[in-house]
Amino acid sequence: MRPDAVYDTNVIVSAVLKPGSIPASLVALAMKGSVRLFLSPDILEEYREVLKRPRFGFHPDTVAIFLRELEQTAIMVSPAKRVAHALDEADNRFLECAEEARANYLVTGNRKDFPFAEFAGAKIVSPAEFAALLLG
Repeated sequence: MRPDAVYDTNVIVSAVLKPGSIPASLVALAMKGSVRLFLSPDILEEYREVLKRPRFGFHPDTVAIFLRELEQTAIMVSPAKRVAHALDEADNRFLECAEEARANYLVTGNRKDFPFAEFAGAKIVSPAEFAALLLG
């Protein structure tokens, strides 16, 4: 059975910055369909906004192509309700997406932003933990 997951923005940025890294492998697995990746319009917009920041130096066309490919393979959901459980308000969008999708995992490189182990049935794990789970 393929795991259902939501990837925090830091996973996406790390994947693009560091080809061959664990986050890059996780994104590749999602693009191949080995992981069912869920997105919401708010998450996709955050990915876009962060990847376009000048400090990363990504070419706009590269960002557009990457996000288009990700969007084509991911499953888009529109969360029906807002939550306020994360320390940072913007991180609640990931919790909302995970809840709406009934995802098994929320993968984040910043566990401190989510000071709980699980939310609405989604385990909150680091990229390394998620990779270890996939390798079983």
